Amino acid sequence: MSKTVHKLISSMEKCFGDCPVDGFSEFSAARAVRGERFSFQWVFRGADPIDAKEVCYFRAESALGDAVRAQRVEVVPVRMPYYELRHDDNYLRGEPGLYPDLLMPVSDGTQVYITSRETHALWIDVDIPADAPAGECPIRLTLVNEKGDEKISAAFTLTVVGALLPEQTLQHTEWFHADCLADYYQVPVWSEEHWRIVENFVAAAVRGGVNMLLTPIVTPALDTAVGGERTTVQLTEITCDGGVWSFDFTRLGRWIDMAERQGIRYFEMAHLYTQWGAGHAPKIMATVDGEYKKVFGWETDSLSEEYRTFLQTFLPALTRYLRERGIADRCVFHISDEPHVEHLERYGAARAQVTDCLRGFVIMDALSNYDFYRAGVVDRPIPSTGRIEPFLEGDVPGLWTYYCCSQNVKLSNRFVAMPGARMRILGVQLYKYRIAGFLQWGFNFYNSQYSVAHIDPYRVTDGEYFAPAGDAFQVYPAPDGTAYETQHYLLFAEALRDLRLMQLAEAKCGREAVMAAIEGNLETPITFTEYPKDAAYLTNLHETLCEMIAQAKAE
Repeated sequence: MSKTVHKLISSMEKCFGDCPVDGFSEFSAARAVRGERFSFQWVFRGADPIDAKEVCYFRAESALGDAVRAQRVEVVPVRMPYYELRHDDNYLRGEPGLYPDLLMPVSDGTQVYITSRETHALWIDVDIPADAPAGECPIRLTLVNEKGDEKISAAFTLTVVGALLPEQTLQHTEWFHADCLADYYQVPVWSEEHWRIVENFVAAAVRGGVNMLLTPIVTPALDTAVGGERTTVQLTEITCDGGVWSFDFTRLGRWIDMAERQGIRYFEMAHLYTQWGAGHAPKIMATVDGEYKKVFGWETDSLSEEYRTFLQTFLPALTRYLRERGIADRCVFHISDEPHVEHLERYGAARAQVTDCLRGFVIMDALSNYDFYRAGVVDRPIPSTGRIEPFLEGDVPGLWTYYCCSQNVKLSNRFVAMPGARMRILGVQLYKYRIAGFLQWGFNFYNSQYSVAHIDPYRVTDGEYFAPAGDAFQVYPAPDGTAYETQHYLLFAEALRDLRLMQLAEAKCGREAVMAAIEGNLETPITFTEYPKDAAYLTNLHETLCEMIAQAKAE
């Protein structure tokens, strides 16, 4: 068999098929704490010409046993790496092509290919148990051929620090689109198969740090063309007999049970008005005098008497149910997503319609104009990372932030074409500014812009030239109804674990010491637009934090 060149590298590297192995920096030893999901990669390429491929199988040996897992890094088609007129020079590439991102689980029978025309990578995860022994833990990786003979091997030394990563305190939501799952898998909404698939995807979201779940009390009025509709996923069963409204929350109760079973703690109720200004009612279905039909939607003015009357009947029933379930203090409500300053009056009027019904509940929305907060029409504003400065200067308590496709110049984001370090730096920024929550809009949005059409995410990664690849969905739908992870989503998850590591170091060494580790050797302080661009900064910071924690424990 032919020779193979290979190397262990950081999880923050992106291994394109045409990348030479010797172009990567070696990464074969690191520290990590108990409870951390620590990741790195193994890249390889045939050194001699191969007609097709060599078939191998992955093996891992360590004292941690099954805690060491591998996934194949697969390429995906990227037609739109960034917006042509809105980008900076901190992208890996700007041309359409095949980009590494999709992660395919490797089991005992999974084939791993070595070719001479393309560099391949395995993503290695180490889920360090809470009771793992402290100290060095050698990990030996091998690829064996079909005869069981060793082809290549590599050794990684992981030093486990005897301290446990704390629970995540950051509230985090990636908007979950239950309709996209029914549409992609072609299953009836809220059939048993749909429930199974939904729960699998919620589990995948939780593994990435999600602890708040967008809950479709009505079909979410998000990313929908004016006059258009998305597949109905309304959890509330609504009846109107003789002009009297009644509500059945049985299906909502099942949603809550499912979410809590998977580790969700917080619930955000779907928006009560349409996106970008609160101009209309969301689509709401009901059985009226025996006929199931749409009762509100684009044709309904948000301030109409009929919709106001409905809300003032619906919301007291809903909030009473949430209190009975014992989760009211873990629920938030939305008015409208991303209203602009010209919508302030309408947004305020919409908010006023529900204020009395939602007393005791937090109302929060993604909006980036400080006037909304100054006017007192939103309890918890969620500005974008690019427009957060006035909110920081205003010392807004419990401040959240978000990013979407528009945060594409200088800012951290998770577009597939961005370097891994640019994705992961967010954890440092969240820590420095004491951010309480983070929102991103597309966990599994498998539609085109405005949901005009459904897309095949394996073929279309940009929502039909809607947003740069990596923005609209963080996981891929697997054939069995589970979710395949992506490199861009796991790099974001690493940012959240970095945040927890900083919080652990702060608990042991103080905030001043952690900030010194973060900024002590930098020429300029970190902001949301200014930060170290190289992966080595984050690797070294992780090592420093682990050392601080280890030393504090020893003392």
